[in-house]
Amino acid sequence: MSDLPKCPKCQSEYTYADGALYICPECAHEWGADAGAAPAEARRIWRDANGNELQDGDSVTVIKDLKVKGSSATVKVGTKVKNIRLVDGDHDIDCRIEGFGAMQLKSEFVRKA
Repeated sequence: MSDLPKCPKCQSEYTYADGALYICPECAHEWGADAGAAPAEARRIWRDANGNELQDGDSVTVIKDLKVKGSSATVKVGTKVKNIRLVDGDHDIDCRIEGFGAMQLKSEFVRKA
């Protein structure tokens, strides 16, 4: 008996391996050996200035004075930001800084606290 997996589309047991892919001859479905894992491009990893991985809800500290666009105020070095939210885009951290309100920061200007 073969130890190849059944086709996830039609449940056929006549699958065969072709390199890194499995192929079903009945429905022509092709899938990889790691079909259950999320693709690498689907899961983005955000890192701080020191290379530590950031996650939603982390607390970070600002490592550089940051000018606030549209204001004469500056976010000072050492400002602690709690409960960050990671987003895709140019500025990859959504947060709320006391005294400034809602802001977006770049992960290269913070370090994990």
